[in-house]
Amino acid sequence: QVQLVDPGGGLVQPGGLLRLPCAASGFTFSINAYGWYRQAPGKQRKLVPTVTTGGGSTYTADSVKGRSTISRDNAKNTLYLQMNSLKPEDTAVYSCNVKLVAVNFWGRGTRVTVSS
Repeated sequence: QVQLVDPGGGLVQPGGLLRLPCAASGFTFSINAYGWYRQAPGKQRKLVPTVTTGGGSTYTADSVKGRSTISRDNAKNTLYLQMNSLKPEDTAVYSCNVKLVAVNFWGRGTRVTVSS
């Protein structure tokens, strides 16, 4: 059974930093590419960054360029999203994603609120 577990959100002050994990199970983690998405209140879900099988990033949204890092630990079957210099507009539900044989799988999502 494919599972993506992405806890780790919460309240963060503007200018702060967050690091979100996404633990994967039920499939071969190392051979797939992944993405992080976020959905702000009242808005559509949008892709944030993606990571290739080799660990490189193939896409980063303009809104987070220079502030986000996506990484993976194949030994731990875990994907990470780190963001710094957080802004109130980064407030959203963040979800990790993998596409397996043309089927999208999602984590449940974790809410991040950037506020003082």
